Amino acid sequence: MSMETLIKRLENIMRGDDLSGKVQYLRQIVWMIFLKIYDAKEEEWEFTDNYISIVPDYLKWREWAVDKQDGKAMTGDDLIYFVNNVLFKTLKDIEIDEQTPKKHRIVKYIFEDAANYMKDGVKLRQMINAFNEVDFTDYTEAHEFGDMYEGMLKDLQDSKRDGGEFYTPRALTDFIVEMVAPEIGQSIGDFACGTGGFLVSALKYLIKKYEHTNNPADRQIINESLIGIEKKSFPYSLGLTNLILHDVDEPNISYDNSLKANVREFEDRELVDIIVMNPPYGGTEDEIVKKNFPQEHRSGETADLFMSLIIHKLRMNGKVGVVLPDGFLFGDDGAKSNIKKQLLNEFDLHTIIRLPKSVFAPYTSITTNVLFFTKNGTGTEKTWFYRLDLPEGYKAFSKTKPIQSRHFGVVRDWWKNKTEICDEDGNYKARAYTKKELEELNYNFDLCGFPNKAEEVLEPDVLINEYLERKQGLNESIADILSKIKEVLEG
Repeated sequence: MSMETLIKRLENIMRGDDLSGKVQYLRQIVWMIFLKIYDAKEEEWEFTDNYISIVPDYLKWREWAVDKQDGKAMTGDDLIYFVNNVLFKTLKDIEIDEQTPKKHRIVKYIFEDAANYMKDGVKLRQMINAFNEVDFTDYTEAHEFGDMYEGMLKDLQDSKRDGGEFYTPRALTDFIVEMVAPEIGQSIGDFACGTGGFLVSALKYLIKKYEHTNNPADRQIINESLIGIEKKSFPYSLGLTNLILHDVDEPNISYDNSLKANVREFEDRELVDIIVMNPPYGGTEDEIVKKNFPQEHRSGETADLFMSLIIHKLRMNGKVGVVLPDGFLFGDDGAKSNIKKQLLNEFDLHTIIRLPKSVFAPYTSITTNVLFFTKNGTGTEKTWFYRLDLPEGYKAFSKTKPIQSRHFGVVRDWWKNKTEICDEDGNYKARAYTKKELEELNYNFDLCGFPNKAEEVLEPDVLINEYLERKQGLNESIADILSKIKEVLEG
């Protein structure tokens, strides 16, 4: 049975038990995938000395979920009672502390906010039996399922985005990692990692780059170099499971808010060599969180705060590839201008790629960009801007026609020998601007943009989301201004 067939089969079973929507489907599937994978991993770990499981024997997948064809497999009401009142209760109540091994703590993290949505024990047994047809100890089957899992994450883009977060197309994460070009041994961070897309792209890039060495030590170094932080429980669970599916046995992902750390107090051991991320934008943070940042970087826009975090978190000679909305490029409020000024003075902001408006459709129609820079301590000589136009025959990207890796081929070719490009209408598609020119533009980086935005055809739900985003942005700007006025009056 193919993985695609398996997923459709699981969805049909869940639909028959009145589960609704991709989010509920995925929430139901995640804890089941995790328990089965974790059990397969534990069978491997048990071959090593002194391994003791944190999961009681009677709660291991192999003990209660596998139908041994002896008539004793739980089903119906007995199965529902066991899952809800024994399995979930016990795993949620596991006690952990700082000394608990990471591979054990993962169990607690996954089940803290997990839920069983199935009410029909017979249908739940059908799901379990379907999972048991996948052998996660088989390399090919496990990796094929890993790819299918990422496809399921992509399907979540049907759902309403939450707090500025949305699925980043795999083609984009792969491209950014490829251009940043991490090396083995370098630490790679994503401080709003969501479902782990950037970390998986980095993992695959490094494995492919070093697969000829076939050295287990290299693989261990790569696994340990991936660092993620995610503040929301469900994406955090998805990210943990995603990395485990890709053979990272102890994912170094923290369940936390990156912005709660005082950026002025980072020690050298907390800095990273590579940062690749798509930070949430359009969200807000409490005033107490903003105080973790220098006065000149404080903002009501989460994207600005994440940019300040990146600036402070990057090690000397470290490299960044970050996705940001248009608002950061042309924004002239204090925080945005100050961050851009610091980028030009202390970093080599060498390339900005302007992305088509519909890259994130149907999540959002907001136009985004990728900024690439290196921490060199001496500043920027010139910044190249490149506009990635829609492929011929496309009016917009969509769910059925998403952006693909091949669409970045023109950027890859241009990147090798960056040259100025002027289109037939006399607009620059690619051009380098010196630091002095950008300063004279008052740090307005809205250059080599799209000349025919009005011609783009968008679906109604995308237009509605765009209106809501603009409304939210205006509300946040007003709140930020009122907050600053309040500070002045109180001062």
